[in-house]
Amino acid sequence: MMGKRLTVRDLLDARGKHSFAMLRVETLAEAEAAERAGVELLSVPPALICDPRFREVAPTAFAMPGENYYEIGDTAVFLSWAFPLMKVGADAVYCSGSLGTVRALADHGIPVCGHVGLIPSKRTWTGGFKAVGKTLETAQLVWQQCRALEQAGAFAVEIEVVPQSITRLIAERTGLFLISMGAGAAGHAQYLFSDDVLGQNTGHVPRHAKVYADFAAEHARLQQMRIAAMRHFVDDVHEGLYPAPQYLVDSEAEVVDAFRDWLETQD
Repeated sequence: MMGKRLTVRDLLDARGKHSFAMLRVETLAEAEAAERAGVELLSVPPALICDPRFREVAPTAFAMPGENYYEIGDTAVFLSWAFPLMKVGADAVYCSGSLGTVRALADHGIPVCGHVGLIPSKRTWTGGFKAVGKTLETAQLVWQQCRALEQAGAFAVEIEVVPQSITRLIAERTGLFLISMGAGAAGHAQYLFSDDVLGQNTGHVPRHAKVYADFAAEHARLQQMRIAAMRHFVDDVHEGLYPAPQYLVDSEAEVVDAFRDWLETQD
């Protein structure tokens, strides 16, 4: 599916035919690595999509900036937030705000991805950081959330930590593009955070996250190298070993003498 920048239509048409990979990236280096690795969809901080270098390193990625709704504001503020992001190259925006906000964004032609299931910013309503949809009542809630978002104009939804069987049944009945984060293979895209994939997360690793590298150990090793190098520098300074002649510049002797003579006339 790589080779060109995907559109919303491409994603919707590929539902059930192709499983997309999606990552949350935080830096240009991660964005470039994701592009070169063939990751099709990227969740990005707004500041990253606004960096003119972003599209240089990730020209074909379907990029979706997002923040928690309480970091942005109400519907009017959300629109003001979204317009510049689309202008600089966002392909869609993530919105965990109200249905009214989703509807307003969609009314202005901005592709919107909502959020259902475990919504971390709204976890108090579903009992904290745990699966949503394991009971009939909560499975109905997830379905109702999907229906409401679709009716409000969202084209996609992040479906997070929902039982895979519930996700499969919803996928068979919704027109949304489902982005699964720990919600099973029936999602049309599988979504993880780069911090987890790269093993950079030194705290709790979610059950659904698969770790593919151990960057935390490498960061710790590099930190020890930093400390050792800086300590060596401190020791050199304290012992008069730095700066040594090879790190200095100087003037010709006659220039130094002339400058000394001139300084004596300034007293």
